[in-house]
Amino acid sequence: MPTVLRLNGFRFYFYSHEPNEPPHMHVDYGSASAKVWLHDFSIARNRGFSAKELGKVQRMVREHQETLQEAWDAFFNR
Repeated sequence: MPTVLRLNGFRFYFYSHEPNEPPHMHVDYGSASAKVWLHDFSIARNRGFSAKELGKVQRMVREHQETLQEAWDAFFNR
């Protein structure tokens, strides 16, 4: 479960056993967790984030998309 980025208490990571899914990041903050697709920043899953917090998560993923995508591609040799 490689952690790619930590930012303001948010943890961005992916699971090593998900190579057949489109590139995405799991984002945790406290007990809340979301899964965000990297190609369009849409929320695939949410557990515990409010709508406002999800907007913040999407903005952070968008701002760091290049770094997150590069980490995904490097890990899965794409």
